[in-house]
Amino acid sequence: MQRSFCPCDCQWEGPDIDSHDLAELLLRAAIDKKALAPVMLDVEDLVSYADCFVICSGNSSRQVQAIADAVESTAKKAGIRPLSVDGRTLGTWVLMDYGTVIMHIFHEPVREFYNLEGLWADAKRLAIPGGSARATRADLGAKPAGAAT
Repeated sequence: MQRSFCPCDCQWEGPDIDSHDLAELLLRAAIDKKALAPVMLDVEDLVSYADCFVICSGNSSRQVQAIADAVESTAKKAGIRPLSVDGRTLGTWVLMDYGTVIMHIFHEPVREFYNLEGLWADAKRLAIPGGSARATRADLGAKPAGAAT
């Protein structure tokens, strides 16, 4: 969907960029920092506040912080600033709000605990451009979304 404003009607200032293109830009920056198990979810038909969720993991809080820094830096170079960033200091779950795209960067054990992919199982998974050679959650020993505990 082509939107360059925040759905909450705040004064979003940024380039006119498609939500999926923005999600890909953010995800590429994360993958460049060796983010694990990247996922893009199309939530446009499920929620009113975003079009896409981007989810990925790091092996440590330091890697999570480095991924968040790279994502923010890449977006800034494209003229895009987040509306808010939460959790960077702790580095277990960084949430970056880019208006139509919400980026979740987890330390892997925290990602497994909250299981956003399971929570948003009805969301359409978007193809990751160029694929990803990074580990999948199954490679990391995580249970698939919806698996019994």
